Amino acid sequence: METRTGFLITQIKQLQGRVFQRLLTESGVEEFNGPQGRILYVLWQEDGVPIARLVRETGLAKSTLTAMLSRMEEAGLITRGPGERDARQVIVKLTPRARGLREKYDRVSQQMNSLFYAGMTQQDASTLDGLLDRVLMNLQKLL
Repeated sequence: METRTGFLITQIKQLQGRVFQRLLTESGVEEFNGPQGRILYVLWQEDGVPIARLVRETGLAKSTLTAMLSRMEEAGLITRGPGERDARQVIVKLTPRARGLREKYDRVSQQMNSLFYAGMTQQDASTLDGLLDRVLMNLQKLL
């Protein structure tokens, strides 16, 4: 079965990144960019996580993530240190400055959600979310 799904997902991902960055800029968020926001989002859910988990939850390549973390550390958004149980494991933690940015991120995220679901009923949105969850699970089984 041949569909346009992969093509559509790629286009949506590219456009979403550009729109999200524009919304951040328009909202006066200069402390981080869109991809860094994905990292911060994971850390706002649970602070002090290993790099391996950030790779898994953000979908970023380890080399890309490492470079981004370096910039974020220089900007005073995160700290990196050894794990308590395993010193070889690098743990990433938020700084107080980054914790204070969550409200700004949440506002932009809400704007983005409104754009995603514009013109859809609640049922349409739920159906879409369920189907995308299924696609994600199918792909995660392969890793």
